Amino acid sequence: MISVLSPFVHATQDYMPAGLILSVAAAFIVEKSYMTAYRHEFVGTLLMISFTFSAGKWLGADSQNVEWIAHACGVVAADYIGGGPHVNPAVSLSMWALGKVNYTEMYVRIAAQMGGGLVAFPLFHYISEQLSMTSFGGPTFDPSEDDDGSAAALSEMIATILLLFFIYAVNWELHFGKYHYWIKQPLTALWIRYLIVTFPRAGPAMNPMLGTAWAVWDSESGSFPQDPAHYFVYWVAPFVGAIFASFCYVVYAGGTLFGNNVPFGPIKDVKTDTEPSAPPAEPKKKK
Repeated sequence: MISVLSPFVHATQDYMPAGLILSVAAAFIVEKSYMTAYRHEFVGTLLMISFTFSAGKWLGADSQNVEWIAHACGVVAADYIGGGPHVNPAVSLSMWALGKVNYTEMYVRIAAQMGGGLVAFPLFHYISEQLSMTSFGGPTFDPSEDDDGSAAALSEMIATILLLFFIYAVNWELHFGKYHYWIKQPLTALWIRYLIVTFPRAGPAMNPMLGTAWAVWDSESGSFPQDPAHYFVYWVAPFVGAIFASFCYVVYAGGTLFGNNVPFGPIKDVKTDTEPSAPPAEPKKKK
């Protein structure tokens, strides 16, 4: 049995992204209770990278307007076809902090996002080569100008905070009526594109999965980054930003942070004495 499996393992190891087996294993946690969430995140991540990273490479290479439109369409399509996944570990962390998902679901979603990212970059590189198209790039930062990664980390943290503030607003605070989804998703896409242009210091990624999945593919050995600065920039900083954004939302709208009340707020529910009282209801007329 071992002699049969050994040639197969050696033949496929060059095509097996590091960490993919651990990602797939997470789908079966708690007797596959979170298989649907895993599938949505894995497929959604593949679609997100395909549809959004092709903007400016496969589509709109010579036109910024076409690039922005292609990116916006990609964000909407990936979300709609993928079933509304987070496709971002920082977003999943925020959803756990706000009590929208439990810890296990967050873990499974992040594992699926990493799995999708680890598959996506080599897959679309292969497609690019076969079709003679421009290969995708990925987020990186220049350590020669930022030795400890602090400037890149600050950029990623602020971009993540602003991204989450926008997500909270268009999903929970603003209501566009009958066409809510078809209005808020393009707005989200435009906001993401704006942040990409405004915070370029670390790529940007605004997504820990993108930073690490690209680094694995871009490395000569196909292994995870060894430099602690990578994890400081692409994981610690966005996670700090996600927790800060979640805290701010709880202060504004109420709720709990990691299951605990915060010492002040909510601002949203505060009513002042100067607010006019509601007019009394008119008595119903008897027929």
